[in-house]
Amino acid sequence: MGKYILKRILQFIPVFLGVTLILFAMENIVPGDPIKLMAGEKKLDPVTELNLRISYGLVETDANGQALKDESGNAIPTPMWKRYVTYLNNLLHGDLGTSYQRSGQTVTSILLSKYPYTIRLSIVAILLEAAIGIGAGMISAIKRYSFWDILVTLVTSILVAMPAFWFGMLLQLIFGVALKNVTGGAVYLPISGAGGPNADFQGWVYYILPALTLAAVSTAYTARIMRSQLLEVMNQDYIRTARAKGLSRRSVILHHALKNALIPVVTYIGMDFGGMMAGAILTETVFNWPGVGFETYRAITQRDWPIVLGSVTVIVVLVMVINLLVDVSYAFLDPRIRYGAPKDQG
Repeated sequence: MGKYILKRILQFIPVFLGVTLILFAMENIVPGDPIKLMAGEKKLDPVTELNLRISYGLVETDANGQALKDESGNAIPTPMWKRYVTYLNNLLHGDLGTSYQRSGQTVTSILLSKYPYTIRLSIVAILLEAAIGIGAGMISAIKRYSFWDILVTLVTSILVAMPAFWFGMLLQLIFGVALKNVTGGAVYLPISGAGGPNADFQGWVYYILPALTLAAVSTAYTARIMRSQLLEVMNQDYIRTARAKGLSRRSVILHHALKNALIPVVTYIGMDFGGMMAGAILTETVFNWPGVGFETYRAITQRDWPIVLGSVTVIVVLVMVINLLVDVSYAFLDPRIRYGAPKDQG
């Protein structure tokens, strides 16, 4: 097991370098000068603009911190490879950089203030996905071709075909606008923000609609995977043997079939949780949720590359770690899986 984990961690290195390198390339390809955007509609004077470029390492400097200039008197831009090496060096020291647009705030402080909202929303959404998706999939498989099976298939088909942002706006319209109008404002759900000291609702109420939106499509896939896997496992020889021994159907499903059927489901839920932790940009934008996804979206529109790079860097690490934990969990779900064991031992 130890050798397997070490091997996977070593595999993280080229993935991490590849992702960050692509982002650095995009910074030079995507139009828009982040320094000029800092001033908005105003125009920066040349001295201030040059000082900003120096402070952010965008131009070459001498030993005294003065900008190096070419024959035409223009500041020499810092090559992308040098800025990339500097970024990696700073990253090893825990420095994700400084924002262009957020009044010189460090990216680390910005992400630390946003991630608690994303983490809490992701936990609520993943619990909904696991409970409803696995439960619906089991009912659909056990009650095959019944009314409940048809209902689950119909609902999951609708959810899979529904874009997340559209589903979120539909929930806002029904439970935030229409319900408020029908009840005269007595009963409705908040459609924006995450609450606060002076909020109209208790804090947990603000999670309902965003969590349902974030979990909807994934829950549908989870139910479908659970149904297909459980049906496949129920036709295996060892399940027929368990039935022949006189075990009840409930015992066969819970103690024999469920563990093996859960392996691909756990894989999907684990990967999906990593995606949620990365910040659901569409969901957080629709509900004005102050999480890392919405912050990343704002950073992209404002060309605030330090925030984009910092958030994606954290996202890559989170996703890789969660995927590793999912892989390791297989050994607990299926005793036949033994990582790092000789081939003749499974």
